[in-house]
Amino acid sequence: MRETKIKWLEKPQKHDYVAARSYLSLTQEPRAAKDRVAELKRSRMTEFPAKDIFRASGLPLLGAGNSHVEKVRAQILRNEELSPLLLCRDKTRGKLIIADGYHRICAVYVFDEDAMIPCKIV
Repeated sequence: MRETKIKWLEKPQKHDYVAARSYLSLTQEPRAAKDRVAELKRSRMTEFPAKDIFRASGLPLLGAGNSHVEKVRAQILRNEELSPLLLCRDKTRGKLIIADGYHRICAVYVFDEDAMIPCKIV
């Protein structure tokens, strides 16, 4: 069985920041969400293992039955590059917020739970 190589873009795409702001606006005041996204834009790229991102977020792993995860899985199989994740630390709750990229990390995790995930984090 051949090992699947997951390819990543060098940086998040512009629409990822829009999606992150939309998501963060659900749990934060719109101004706070805007400020967090501005911080994300200025932050440097880093990486963390997929399994650690999941543990820190406390979110469930979505399976192949999810249409968005299945689309990302197909992108991986076609050797398309994925956009890095946008992550925020919720210091109040001690959790990691996946502001953008939840479906991408779920798809990647199925291939390799130890995969290093490129991301920006604030």
